[in-house]
Amino acid sequence: MEVRIAEETPAILADYEKVSIAFRVETAFRVELLSDGLAGVKLIEERVEKPFIKDYDVYEKPTHWAERFDLSNWGFLSAFDGEKRIGAAAIALKTPQIFMLEGRDDLTCLWDLRVAPEYRGKGIGNQLFAYALNWAKKRNCRLFKVETQNINVPACRFYARQGCHLGAFNLYAYPESLKEIQLVWYRNL
Repeated sequence: MEVRIAEETPAILADYEKVSIAFRVETAFRVELLSDGLAGVKLIEERVEKPFIKDYDVYEKPTHWAERFDLSNWGFLSAFDGEKRIGAAAIALKTPQIFMLEGRDDLTCLWDLRVAPEYRGKGIGNQLFAYALNWAKKRNCRLFKVETQNINVPACRFYARQGCHLGAFNLYAYPESLKEIQLVWYRNL
């Protein structure tokens, strides 16, 4: 399979969101604070009581991003197998409405990364991530940031394999009903 990565515009977001981001949650990381956090943290993978499907698009679809954000400084990447869109990534840069960017012009955030379920585990995510890093470097960014959650163990392992390190976590970032913990990954460029 020969995969082609293309940089696109926000005009393609209706097609972009057709690539499913949903995944099955069977395990999650429990965040254990060592000495109330003074001695660090430990991530412990545990089976969830009842496996479930998590779909981030339920909360906000990519076609709605423009309602909240100025997308003029964003990068939109798509992975194609022939003419079929099999993956996509969105990179946010210089967007004041994005708190994760901390008001910095040298920091970019991987806002979204998705690979069609039947193509997962075939290196598509690696290619999109590498392209996103190069996109950020060309714009003089020094730091690359990614948010995920403790329930997305495959994503956490993926970002660690890409050379990211866990730089922050927030036990209180989301409504208590979600029972999720924010994990923020960083990679120096």
